[in-house]
Amino acid sequence: MKKGSGSVRRLLLAATVFFVPTGAAHAAPVQMFVRGVLPSPSRTLASAAPRFNLVGLHWQGEGTPWFRTRSLAGRWSAWEPGDDDWGRVGIWRRSNPVWTGAADAIQVRTNGRVTRVREYLLWSPPVHGAERRVQLAGSPTIISRAGWQADESIRRVAPKYAPSLQFALVHHTATTNSYSCAQSASIVRGIEVYHVKANGWNDIGYNFLVDACGQVFEGRYGGIERNVVGAHSQGFNTGSVGVALIGNFQSAGPSQAQQDALVKLLAWRLDVGHVDPLSLVTYSSGGNSKFAAGRPVNLRAVSGHRDTYLTDCPGNAAYRLLPAIASRVAQTGLPKLYAPIVSGTVGGPVRFTARLSSFLPWTVTVTDAAGVVVATWSDIGTSVNWTWDSKLAVPGAAYFWTISSDATVRAATGTLGGKLAALTLTKLQVSPPALDGAVFPTATVAYTLSAAATVTAELVDKSGGVVATLFAESQTAGTQSFFFAPGGAADGNYTIRVTARDALGRQVQATVPVAVSHTVLAFSAGAKIVSPNGDGRRDVLTLRFLLAQPAVATLALATLETSLTLLSTQLAAGRQSFAFTGTAADGSPVPDGVYEAELTAGVVTQSLPLTIDRVPPKVSLVSVAPLRLRVAEHVTVIATINGRTVRVSVQPGIVRLAKRQVVRTLRAVVRDAAGNESLPVTYRAK
Repeated sequence: MKKGSGSVRRLLLAATVFFVPTGAAHAAPVQMFVRGVLPSPSRTLASAAPRFNLVGLHWQGEGTPWFRTRSLAGRWSAWEPGDDDWGRVGIWRRSNPVWTGAADAIQVRTNGRVTRVREYLLWSPPVHGAERRVQLAGSPTIISRAGWQADESIRRVAPKYAPSLQFALVHHTATTNSYSCAQSASIVRGIEVYHVKANGWNDIGYNFLVDACGQVFEGRYGGIERNVVGAHSQGFNTGSVGVALIGNFQSAGPSQAQQDALVKLLAWRLDVGHVDPLSLVTYSSGGNSKFAAGRPVNLRAVSGHRDTYLTDCPGNAAYRLLPAIASRVAQTGLPKLYAPIVSGTVGGPVRFTARLSSFLPWTVTVTDAAGVVVATWSDIGTSVNWTWDSKLAVPGAAYFWTISSDATVRAATGTLGGKLAALTLTKLQVSPPALDGAVFPTATVAYTLSAAATVTAELVDKSGGVVATLFAESQTAGTQSFFFAPGGAADGNYTIRVTARDALGRQVQATVPVAVSHTVLAFSAGAKIVSPNGDGRRDVLTLRFLLAQPAVATLALATLETSLTLLSTQLAAGRQSFAFTGTAADGSPVPDGVYEAELTAGVVTQSLPLTIDRVPPKVSLVSVAPLRLRVAEHVTVIATINGRTVRVSVQPGIVRLAKRQVVRTLRAVVRDAAGNESLPVTYRAK
């Protein structure tokens, strides 16, 4: 069947999708304690601190602070220096965060001129069962941000993207090598919080992290296949992928499992960008203490942090391995397509070139925006070289191009000609927002695509884990919708996440909440706004719900900061109602504001928007001839002019009434959406 301009599909999950465990409970937030330290060449007194397991230092001066920590068992660690891998912010220098293990005291001493020191002590709780992993074609298994439980609330801005990937930079985190596989997720969480809250960055700086056990972690938010601009090497972040080896590799080398995982990660990620791992790149520096802005810098496609910045990172032992790592990367996942280049403009000759890692058939295809092939050429060899005579192309039109080989080679794609419309996914909604398997067994999910794309819909639990993939298919531009039935999904609050990705790799995403409950069959409110001030207008709001079985039901009014309980009691099955008159369960008045009316029964919470407004609107008389009133909000004006009453809905501003009428008498009030009424404005001609 059809709905709008897109197709409607019925998705009965119990029959069509595979449910996976939702994973462990979410770990507690990372805590950070910050304090200043009086610098001294001799060690400071042992400073007791809240429990911590990660330390970072910021300091001023040309010298270096050193620190040591005391374990919970009372043993002091060896002294270690604060590195300066990240450079300065103004006059402050910044170290990497160092994993110390559980500790409760720290000492600091200085070498050279250090005028100020600031300690950042973080406690990153254990993350149990970091098992939410993603694996794309050719990629290693990657623990997603949801898997290591990234704090998405602290990300500052949306991710930025580079037009292309040019090279990889390998780092080390300069933390201890003495950690377990189970601790790695906690280390990554601590690094994220330190990078954002201490360094002031938008997100964790690295694009990926690899631990000693060979586990690969997704780093900066924005998509593992996309050219997300990180914050891992000042002046060289755009067009690079930053991979951090968790540990310190100045003397000891990374484990074999860590090296193997790095090889597989780089082989996949450079292949996505069609970068030859053994190639050389000339990059224009964005500016730092080693390379001035605009200076061309020759880099290997697999380089170390020290190649772009004044630092020892990734450590001498790891840096010595990079040529061998690059050689292994080049031999992994063959065959491959490198360096696709398109030169020329539509209307004239357009040349396509690329290289293949071995002698293979290749094809160049050009299509219009509707997907119709307008030109194609095939040949065989290690070099792609073909010119399209595009003089018959439509002026201003957009075209897609693809350079492909056999099924084992990742194709290269791009656009030519006119500017393509932005890819957007808007108006995502689910109706009804709660399903019970009886009164509301299915919901309709609808959204609008601005352009053709491959769309994936997923059911996501409260902790961010993907419970089920609902579908993944190509869709055209326009309104799309599908039926969603919870099937075997357990009662709970979920999110439907819809992701659209076009042929150019552009990706957009939207989410909408949905609840599954076999206890609450319906939840509604008599209105979205209430004014419990005793004036007889909208003083009472009735909340109604239907229980399929006896349950403890809790009604509350919630904001981001607080939750006020209205009712919490055991109720029988059947229809229930609650009359809200402006007070909480303890008898205290509920303040005016915008709330979510929340009904919780069992493990499910359903919500409805509710505004409480007791404040009367204001109106003032601007002039009589002509008759003009000033209002500050959207209201209904009720005016009696010369004995005749008029009602009119008006927007904020100056309102003109009785344009050609001589006003002898006037009485006017205004009412807002909550029914609150202003004091009257009156006038009587003398």
